[in-house]
Amino acid sequence: MEKTEMTYDFTTDSEQKLEAIMKKYGPALLRYCHSILCNYHDAQDALQATFIKAYYKKASFKEGSALSPWLYRIAYTTSMDILRKRKFATFFPSVGLQEKECQDYIPEKILSALLKLSGADRALVYGRIMEERSYDELALIHKISATALRKRYERARKKLAGALKEDYPYYTKTEET
Repeated sequence: MEKTEMTYDFTTDSEQKLEAIMKKYGPALLRYCHSILCNYHDAQDALQATFIKAYYKKASFKEGSALSPWLYRIAYTTSMDILRKRKFATFFPSVGLQEKECQDYIPEKILSALLKLSGADRALVYGRIMEERSYDELALIHKISATALRKRYERARKKLAGALKEDYPYYTKTEET
C-alpha cells in the first residue's frame, strides 16, 4: 500500500483497514514503546492502547499529513502515561500496579544505564539512534522544536555515555559519529 492510500484508508470505518495499519506499524511501535517503558509486557499494553486510541480519534487525524508521526505521538503519550502510573504506584503500592523487572531483550547493564534517562529522553534516543529519525520528524512526535530536541538529545547522549562508562569502563566513545 502507498502512504497516501494508507492515510486515506485509515480515516474510513473499515476494521480491515485498521488491521493493515496495525500490521505495518505495529512492530516498530512495539519496539518504540519497549524502548520507553523497558518492559515488554507494558509495551504490548501500550501498543494495544495506542491503536484503540488511534481508532477512536481517527476523526482528529488531519488528512494529507503523515500517519506515522501521529501514531508515534499517541504511542509516546500512552507510554508516558504508563510511566506516570508506575511512579504513582511506587508511592501507593496498594493500588496494585507494581514496577516490574525488565529482563526481556535488554541486557541488565544496558537497562540500568537506560533507566537513568527519563522516559522522554529514552524515546528521543531510540528515535534518533535506532530508527534514524531526523530532528524534524522527532519534533512532530514530541511536539517540541527540532532545535530543543537536538540539545536535549546531546544531554541525554552524554548522560547515557556516562552511565555506560560505569558498567563498561572500556567504553570511552562519547561523540556521535
